[in-house]
Amino acid sequence: MSHRGTSLVQAILIVASIVSTTVYGQTVRVETDHATNSFIPNQALGAGIDRMPAAAVEKYFSQPALPAVLAAGWQPVTYRQNTELAVEAWHWNPQGTWSDPGGKGYFIGSAIPTETIKHSYGYPLPHRGFTRNEGTETRGFSRLTDGDLNTYWKSNPYLSKAFTGEEDSLHPQWVVIDLATPQPINALRIAWGDPYAKQYVVQYWTGDEAIKFPTKGAWVAFPSGVFSTGKGGTVTLQLTQAPMQVRFVRIWMTESSNSCDSHGPADPRNCLGYAIRELYIGTTDQNGFHDAARHTPDQDQTTTFCSSIDPWHEPKDLGSNQHEQVGFDLFYNSGYTRGLPAMVPIAMLYGTPEDAAAEIAYLEKRKYPISYVEMGEEPDGQYTLPEDYAELYLQFATALHRVDPNLKLGGPVYTGQNEDIVVWPDAQGKISWTGRFLDYLKSHGRMQDLAFFPFEHYPYEPCKVNWSSLYDEPTLVSHILQVWRDDGLPSDIPMFITESNITWNGGESSVDIFGALWLADYVGAFFNAGGEALYYFHYLPLGVHEGCNESMGTFGMFTTTKDYEIQQPTSQFFASQIINTEWVQPGSGVHKTFSASGDISDAAGHSLVTAYALLRPDAQWSLMLVNRDQENPHKVHIEFKDEASGGKSFFTGPVAVTTFGSAQYQWHPTKEGGFPDPDGPALKAAVNVGEDTVYQLPKASITVLRGAIAALSGRSTAH
Repeated sequence: MSHRGTSLVQAILIVASIVSTTVYGQTVRVETDHATNSFIPNQALGAGIDRMPAAAVEKYFSQPALPAVLAAGWQPVTYRQNTELAVEAWHWNPQGTWSDPGGKGYFIGSAIPTETIKHSYGYPLPHRGFTRNEGTETRGFSRLTDGDLNTYWKSNPYLSKAFTGEEDSLHPQWVVIDLATPQPINALRIAWGDPYAKQYVVQYWTGDEAIKFPTKGAWVAFPSGVFSTGKGGTVTLQLTQAPMQVRFVRIWMTESSNSCDSHGPADPRNCLGYAIRELYIGTTDQNGFHDAARHTPDQDQTTTFCSSIDPWHEPKDLGSNQHEQVGFDLFYNSGYTRGLPAMVPIAMLYGTPEDAAAEIAYLEKRKYPISYVEMGEEPDGQYTLPEDYAELYLQFATALHRVDPNLKLGGPVYTGQNEDIVVWPDAQGKISWTGRFLDYLKSHGRMQDLAFFPFEHYPYEPCKVNWSSLYDEPTLVSHILQVWRDDGLPSDIPMFITESNITWNGGESSVDIFGALWLADYVGAFFNAGGEALYYFHYLPLGVHEGCNESMGTFGMFTTTKDYEIQQPTSQFFASQIINTEWVQPGSGVHKTFSASGDISDAAGHSLVTAYALLRPDAQWSLMLVNRDQENPHKVHIEFKDEASGGKSFFTGPVAVTTFGSAQYQWHPTKEGGFPDPDGPALKAAVNVGEDTVYQLPKASITVLRGAIAALSGRSTAH
């Protein structure tokens, strides 16, 4: 990587010029009387490795890329699981056994280490009921409206009484048809598969959007929509005499026939749950049934959603091998984990407890250190109801703890949300996803199985990022932490953000200086608000590609060639270095966070300078200051105040100063991608300061000041 800029001597002179003893600017105050939180860098500041192009794996899991990536300073690694977002069964080990002797069914990866696992892939589920969800985007299709009576949707058998020990009515399964716009409807035709529903209700939605806005409407049974003696086969249901204008229709199933599907009775899982071959919706009159749905095996079909999916599949379902989940052996032996325990996932929504247990057994036989286990991936994005997720969580937790009682398990691994996640009300009218998930664990006496609470953080909506969006981040991340506590998450269960960046669809904001300032604000605010650990996404370079509004950006810290050769660092690389190697002291020492605030605002009330204070294990105070004003530098006076005693202290003597901003880095977009020029590095110097020093913060910059503090009397208070 090439760093254009000044010589070292010039850099020190430039940094030294940011301090002045002439006039006071505005004040940044650090409250030193009590710590707001504490964390350990090599446990709390990590990064995530996700599914990636197969060609990239060959490049990045080799020495040339490793030093550049590690230089960012991130410590522990979390292995991200993408197969559940794609509605796929994950073969974490290509070697294993099928439940059906014919070589199909439910796959269990081999727990016996033999060959080195370098690659792993997903198998799209043949009994899928989604047209799309918050992960599949335009890939795949639902079997409910694919026009083929030989295919069918089937629900997850692990949500049936044989596995839950509870009546099926406590875990109702459902499918939803979305007609896109309100249509005149008075009839529904269901081509049931086996097992079929003996008891079910057909309902319509009274609001505008049943999936995205589940509390802005209600499900109401059609006048003739309640069925208690279902017998399967193909049935045409007259739901009401006169057609009604409806967009969403739901089939709510509460009792199964337990008859066996097309895979036969040899495996009891084939005989549990519900199956539908095709759905038709429209009107009936004297001329017969008139279908309003579109039936086609692609995304152009009438959209459907479902409660769950049977993970049954077979070898021919293997998806593309152009993208892959990195094999566990390659992952652990690559050097990216730094030898630290890694957070690993298990496939849960579309997996089996036996396969998850085999995965953990394999890793432990290889003696790979595991810090935490994430249970499934983004159930809210799969529209899973909290009770269903919680039930699977407990079944899988039981299986995993048989392998190792000391495993630390966590969920639900939410998609990035800024507010409470809400769902259709339960019988008590409760709509909080988290609240109901926790209630389920508590009611089953299993809260001890929840060792940590992980979720993702993508705070801004793609294509709607303004510079002023930057001002919102500290409030957004601190607010969502409080939301989970308000939902009932006990105070002794730590909260982890296991995947994070600006938006879930990268664009230019992630690679220009905005991305660096956001990252510093996010990290500082998260720990100050009580967070336990966070993971930057994405650790390995993904290269600049087309993102929001056709702007070019990347989830990553480097630009690359088309052949995945690293070219230059992006702004978030330099921000990562400042956070991980300047603000904190790398390693296993405890860092205490303290509240810090400035009094510099614009006319709209936006705080222009944010501050994040640490007392490091080396007894130095470290203050990270973010000047979010893209036009103007700001002068600040810094004081450390003990509210209890009223005493004040100040940086004194030599202070290490690091600054990085728009003067050191500028992004230049092109149609092909873009490049930074200048592209760093951050400027560093050691300067002597005292209680009257005023610090000038360059426009659009991150500055870290690190050193000892002393009271007015000169007595050191660095302790």
